[in-house]
Amino acid sequence: MGRKRFGPRPKRDRPPHRINHHIRLREIRVIGPDGESLGVMSPDEGRAIARQHELDLVEVSPNVRPSVCKVMDYGKFKYEKSKASSKSAQPSIKTVQMRPKTDDHDLHTKLSRARRFLKRGDKVKIVMRLRGRENAYPERWVEMMREHFREGLSELGRLVSRPSQQGRMISMMVEPI
Repeated sequence: MGRKRFGPRPKRDRPPHRINHHIRLREIRVIGPDGESLGVMSPDEGRAIARQHELDLVEVSPNVRPSVCKVMDYGKFKYEKSKASSKSAQPSIKTVQMRPKTDDHDLHTKLSRARRFLKRGDKVKIVMRLRGRENAYPERWVEMMREHFREGLSELGRLVSRPSQQGRMISMMVEPI
């Protein structure tokens, strides 16, 4: 036979949980709206209980036998899941690295990148890596960082930590206003 012409089939978008009449098993373990276990029963009995409470029967653990289904408001459940996922999108820390010998044009490019991160709501950690003789003059590089970045980012962010030396690098943190 020949090769498949179109590759693998795309997966259909299925809802993450089966609800109400989409649950087609012989037995399910039902958990009531208050969180108490109601026992093992048929899906029809579980749907009847859900109807009494004016809620949905939602399959929460499909991988165990019998599957665990809970009587709950599915719309509220989806809303809480989406809120939890948006909370996980908290502002992250982005790093902008440079060296003392970084050219002016490159510094402006890094400054614009830091501005873009701040506008997006991320914290920015500005790091200057030192090598060899550059370690002998850390105060010079601290002043350079203050000049280029604090003045350039003052309208978008505020300094969280002043430039400080940590080993072979000098770093400072800026957060959005």
